[in-house]
Amino acid sequence: MEKLRLRSNQKVERTSLEYQRDELLQFDWNLRLMGVKGARGIGKTTLFLQHLKQTHGFNEQAIYVSLDDIYFTANTLLDFVETFYRNGGLYLYLDEVHKYPNWAIEVKNIYDTYPDLQVIFTGSSMLDIQKGNADLSRRAIIFSMQGLSFRQFLGLKYGIQTPIYSLADILEKANDIIASFESGFKPYPYFKEYLESGYYPFFKENDAWYFERLEATTKAVIESDFLLLHNIDIRSIRKIYQLFYAIATSPPFKPNIKKLSERIGLTRNVLLQYIYHLEEADIFMLLQNPKKGISFLQKPEKIYFDNTNLLYSIAPTKLDKGTIRETFVLNQLNAKHTLHYPDQQGDVLVDRHYYFEIGGKSKTKKQIATTENAYIIADDWDFKVRNKLPIWLFGLLY
Repeated sequence: MEKLRLRSNQKVERTSLEYQRDELLQFDWNLRLMGVKGARGIGKTTLFLQHLKQTHGFNEQAIYVSLDDIYFTANTLLDFVETFYRNGGLYLYLDEVHKYPNWAIEVKNIYDTYPDLQVIFTGSSMLDIQKGNADLSRRAIIFSMQGLSFRQFLGLKYGIQTPIYSLADILEKANDIIASFESGFKPYPYFKEYLESGYYPFFKENDAWYFERLEATTKAVIESDFLLLHNIDIRSIRKIYQLFYAIATSPPFKPNIKKLSERIGLTRNVLLQYIYHLEEADIFMLLQNPKKGISFLQKPEKIYFDNTNLLYSIAPTKLDKGTIRETFVLNQLNAKHTLHYPDQQGDVLVDRHYYFEIGGKSKTKKQIATTENAYIIADDWDFKVRNKLPIWLFGLLY
């Protein structure tokens, strides 16, 4: 117990409050039981510790513990909480809950046994949180967290601060938003840097090792979380990486599942299950036809990586520009909006209302000429002209 207290204080002491993500104010930290879920490496633990430091400091009523700590190989969470509570503890911050067997059952028992104890937890795997949440569905509120938006990247790395804008603001007031930046602001050098290495906040630790860190993070998801959650045959790991490369190096990927399964060496149904599990783990992002059902046996209309940094980490010299553009726009929209494969024209249907065609600055209205509520999102484009907007503006949505 004393060692866990020491580690908690060390973590709190080292946590900087210099830059704080918007989620620190957006999440309801007053709930008795809440969770934060999202991909590995996006900054959940930092957010967690910033809230603890701001709210409690070194007050011994609060403690941070990571459930992958060696302490929990010989001690149960329930026993630890009993001791913590008996000594006046009231605020429990549990990190990496998915690393602890039967975490959901024990958290449920803690919630029911100690009505004045607040429990806040994080989990690196979206799927694991969802599976555990079955026992907590009437008790816990779960918040989702993405990596940095382009807007947050500008603030964290360069100190360029700008408000969050709604999608309606961007579509209707794009030129006013552009004019609100300081004179001479040139977004595209920053934008290109963000596409390559700005989504995961660990670039602040050491830019030179960014892709090595990202590769290690991705491998941990596949070779640890993925195997643990789905009891995957370890011999399939190489096939999953083959799938990564096929998608990363193709134009916006509309899959032929039969050919893809033959190429990789997996049966159709197993391949589809892997694809859906990878979406739940925040590695893939899928577009579905809104008129079709969703199941492991229904192929998605398009497959994307969750963010552009993953693309650059896998095949930096063989990327399709169209794939990079579409991945960026869908990733930024996905934080707050519902995305579908359009049954009419365009690349994506947003909130079942807006149709977006995404391309370079030469992209014209031809492909969406007969569609209402249709817009062109263009790379290397500086201002809104009729229904054509600069792509980087969609990085200001969260």
